Amino acid sequence: MKLKPIFLATLLAASGWTQAADLLETYHAAQANDPVFAAARAAQQAGQEKLPQGRSLLMPSINLNANTSFNNQNTKYLGGPLSNYSGDYRFNTNGYGVTLVQPLFRQQNWQAYSESELQAAQAGVQLKIAEQDLILRTAQAYFDVLIAQDSVGLAEAQKSAISEQHEQAKRNFEVGSATITDTLEAQARYDLTGAQELAAQNDLEIKRSALQQLINAAPGDLSQLGKEFKLEAPQPPDMEKWIDEAQLNSLQIAIAQAGAEIADKEVARNRGGHYPTVDLVANYSTNNTGGVMANDTTSKSVGVQLNMPLFQGGVVNSKWREAEANRERARQELESARRNVAQQTRQSYLGVVSGIAQVLALQQALTSSESLLEASKLGHEVGVRTNLDVLNAQQQLYSTRRDLYQAQYNYLLSQLRLKQAVGSLGEEDLGKVNQALTGTR
Repeated sequence: MKLKPIFLATLLAASGWTQAADLLETYHAAQANDPVFAAARAAQQAGQEKLPQGRSLLMPSINLNANTSFNNQNTKYLGGPLSNYSGDYRFNTNGYGVTLVQPLFRQQNWQAYSESELQAAQAGVQLKIAEQDLILRTAQAYFDVLIAQDSVGLAEAQKSAISEQHEQAKRNFEVGSATITDTLEAQARYDLTGAQELAAQNDLEIKRSALQQLINAAPGDLSQLGKEFKLEAPQPPDMEKWIDEAQLNSLQIAIAQAGAEIADKEVARNRGGHYPTVDLVANYSTNNTGGVMANDTTSKSVGVQLNMPLFQGGVVNSKWREAEANRERARQELESARRNVAQQTRQSYLGVVSGIAQVLALQQALTSSESLLEASKLGHEVGVRTNLDVLNAQQQLYSTRRDLYQAQYNYLLSQLRLKQAVGSLGEEDLGKVNQALTGTR
């Protein structure tokens, strides 16, 4: 039997599972354990209940009522043929009834039902937004841990390289082929790198804690970028086409559009406060009276009831004006959402394009830095370069390598953000990114 990803993640977390081998498994664990996403699911379930609530306004309502009372009645007739009936009477009165009301015409109820359809749809879109937000938060937290791990590894490697350079400077000073300055420079750079290593380790713990908060489990060894990493330009390679697609499919715009339509319905609903209401009303009741005047009474009625509001203190007009102001607010929020989505799409597209250029430039810079370091070492051996030149070349190499790693992660995140901007981000996109995380540095 194949376990569903969310159930599997929950089972693994409950059993003390402490590894998130790749990005997809981390995402599944976040789906099962992230409280923000759990709250979004609950909000979506609550939002779906708006539809049956709105539909109920068009359905009949049936009420049952019942009563019983003990009566102590004193009757005194002052003469006449009924004077013999004067006296105290004690008796019970019992009764029950059923009333059915079926709305035939209620303008406000129809508009409220239309609103409920939009509210239920809006709740579904909000859950999709939460899902996409979870994808991005998971990828961000995952890559934050990876870059923090890379920083620690690079700091350790740089510290080791500087240590070797320091030992060489000490040997050269002892044999008189170098000055004490070379030794001091190497020692100072070694101490600085040690401080950077401590800062990197502290940052790694913070980033791992953030990922642990998301998946509710201590993350183990994470898959890193390997040979499967590839640079892919956005398709189509036209920013305006991406913006047009975002205007059609963005979830943020869909939410704002639904809000504007709800505001329109709200205006119509409040205008309906001036309209009459027509209901079909049916009653059935029976009453029983005991005692001397015992009797049973049964009453049945069916009819149509018209109610016409004439004056309600101005509240209808006030609510109408309020709804019109809210409609204008919703329209402006929709326009703001369209502009924001266009800007976000533009930024994300440029982030992918510039990310590709930056990664390529840093790859070339890394090759140049490696060559520079080798040349500096050779030049130091033959006396045309100083120990400081070698140290600077080492610093440049490791800084370039760290910048390259960061640029690669930023490029992958920009790809996901671009898909989110156009409303198409899904787990399959995360799977494509995960394919690049199959190896080690």
